Amino acid sequence: MDMTESRVSGETIFNGKIFSVKKDKVLIPDGTAAIREVICHPGGVGVLAIDGEDAILVRQYRYAVGKELLEIPAGRLEPGENPQEAGQRELSEETGYTAQSMQYLGDMVPTGGYNSEIIHLFLATGLTKGEPNPDPGEFTVPERVNFKKLVEMIMSNEISDGKTMFAVLKYYIMSTRKL
Repeated sequence: MDMTESRVSGETIFNGKIFSVKKDKVLIPDGTAAIREVICHPGGVGVLAIDGEDAILVRQYRYAVGKELLEIPAGRLEPGENPQEAGQRELSEETGYTAQSMQYLGDMVPTGGYNSEIIHLFLATGLTKGEPNPDPGEFTVPERVNFKKLVEMIMSNEISDGKTMFAVLKYYIMSTRKL
C-alpha cells in the first residue's frame, strides 16, 4: 500500500530564527484531505566524544523543558553546511575539544510526526583539549562522564535527551558487538 501523502496547498504561518511552521492541506492514501502542521527545521548535528573510558558531554539549561540537561555537544546546521564539519565546530565551541576522527553514526528523526528535523550523529575520537568558545548567549558546561556510568544514567532516566540516548546506544552496540 502506498502511504504517501501529497501536498495540495499550504501556507507558512510562522517564520522564526530557528524554524518556521507551515500548515498544509494534503491528500491522504484513501483520497480524502487532511491538514498537516509542520515545524520546518534545517537539521542538526550531535557528537558523542569519547576520550579513553569517558564521554565528553555538556550541561545546558533547556528553556523548553525548564531544566538543565546533560547531553552530547550538538547544534543546528547552517544552510548548505557539511554535517561532519558542523559536528567538529559544535564539539570545539561547546567543549574545547577537537577530534582527529569523526565517524558517522547515522541520522535520527526526533519527532517525525510534526517536525522535519534530522540530526546527523558522529563519534569523535582522538581528542585534543582546548578552550570552549560558545556562541553568544550559549551557556554550556563540559563534563566528563565514564561511559559505563553514562549508560546507567540513561537507563535510570537521569539522561533523557533523545539524541544523546541514540548516539550512546549506537556506540555501545558497536563497541560490544563481536563480528
